[in-house]
Amino acid sequence: MNLLKVLARVGSMTLISRLLGFVRDAVIARVFGAGLVTDAFFVAFKIPNFLRRIFAEGAFSQAFVPILAEYRNRRGEDETRSLVDHVAGMLALSLSIVSILGVLLAPLIIYINAPGFVSNPHKFELTVSLVRVTIPYILLISLSSLLGGILNTCNQFTIPAITPTLLNLSFIAFSLLFANLFHPSIMALAWAVIFGGVIQFLFQIPFVRHVGLMPKFRLDWHHSGMRRVMRQMGPAIFGVSVAQISILINTILASFLVTGSVSWLYYADRLMEFPTGVMGVALGTILLPNLSKHYSDDSHEAYSDLLDWGIRLTLLLSLPAAISLAILSKPLVISLFQYGHFNAFDAMMSARAVLAYSIGLSGLIMIKVLAPGFYARQDIRTPVRIAIVSLLFTQFFNLIFIWQLKHAGLALSIGLGACINATLLYRVLIKRGIYVPKPGWGRFLTAVSAALAVMGLFLWFASGPASRWIDSDVVWRLGHLGFLVVGGAVLYFITLGLFGVNLSHFIKRSA
Repeated sequence: MNLLKVLARVGSMTLISRLLGFVRDAVIARVFGAGLVTDAFFVAFKIPNFLRRIFAEGAFSQAFVPILAEYRNRRGEDETRSLVDHVAGMLALSLSIVSILGVLLAPLIIYINAPGFVSNPHKFELTVSLVRVTIPYILLISLSSLLGGILNTCNQFTIPAITPTLLNLSFIAFSLLFANLFHPSIMALAWAVIFGGVIQFLFQIPFVRHVGLMPKFRLDWHHSGMRRVMRQMGPAIFGVSVAQISILINTILASFLVTGSVSWLYYADRLMEFPTGVMGVALGTILLPNLSKHYSDDSHEAYSDLLDWGIRLTLLLSLPAAISLAILSKPLVISLFQYGHFNAFDAMMSARAVLAYSIGLSGLIMIKVLAPGFYARQDIRTPVRIAIVSLLFTQFFNLIFIWQLKHAGLALSIGLGACINATLLYRVLIKRGIYVPKPGWGRFLTAVSAALAVMGLFLWFASGPASRWIDSDVVWRLGHLGFLVVGGAVLYFITLGLFGVNLSHFIKRSA
């Protein structure tokens, strides 16, 4: 299996999901604007998202996928099925309890996550109501992630990559068709979360049945494989929690800033999640099971070569994305979100956060490529220690930047903390001999630098002033934005080719 083709397929599926995510956010911005009710929903939705990243896509995948790969490579089919069944039972029971506690303790959760809302009783009560509806999403999406992890380990990457689009479609449908049926109307988004979680889980069932690993939800606390997953999940949960604590602190700080700050950060974050999803998540998804297979086969050289491939490809794709987001921050926000109740001031405030986020974009993506270098070896403690150091730096940056840059300072701190995290991960991989860079890095970096310069100059001069974008209609905005994106990409890859670097050099076979 050609990993570059797999990456292109997974990335294209993720691209569809992210594009639908932009449509979703544009619809939400048009229908609900950026104010009290959207601040309440985005805080409420952050709670199950926080838990999802801890229990589902984060800690669970890091602990489960390498062990499942080991079972498939070294043990029989019966033992592999037994592992899946018992892990599924443990996950379902644990997260059912978490969901029930979340519903019961919703007011306390808001006190902790958005203490600035307490001064506005209506905002506080609305957020509590939204949390009570959305919190069971953690159970649904975790079960969906279990099925996705099984498919990824079986080299079935496409279905898990396209599954997130179903949540976006749910948001769009509930916003446009059912908002008037709820009081307040923002409750429609909360129920869209639950409906999206249900269809995400159900959608993957036929494909998991096809590979013969559909879970039967058995419980045996003495099952050795399940206990190994649980032991790995302990430090994994702590490590992912460290990263999420940084986001949580930013939400707390933003709740004390002017109304709209939470929403401005949300829309900027959505733009940043586009490249991190299309590149970072896609690469991490492919690397983890393949690195796990190399590790279980004791193929140390192949392990290092695969990491080198991932790092080069990350720099090749993430650096132009970062430059583009920085230069086009205002045109992007205006073109995608400035409609209906989302006004020009909201667009400018969101664009500031996008510009700040872009500084750390490559670091955010690189973490998703470097961290699997440890997870695949079933070493979760090292990334945890590094994440703690990065968290401390992030909060130090918050203290420096929030006073002058406000919400944009919070975004800048996240990006700088991510760059420190990625740098430390890279240094440890080198120091331990896990990763040995292959020859040709000097020539590669020279080519990328030249291509970035050419692309950046084109975007800077061709984008024009922000006032032109504000005064133009949606057709001109999207048309000119498309011209800039395509033109910049063409110039970037042509320049790379002139320096002897092209994507054909990145063709690689899976483990």
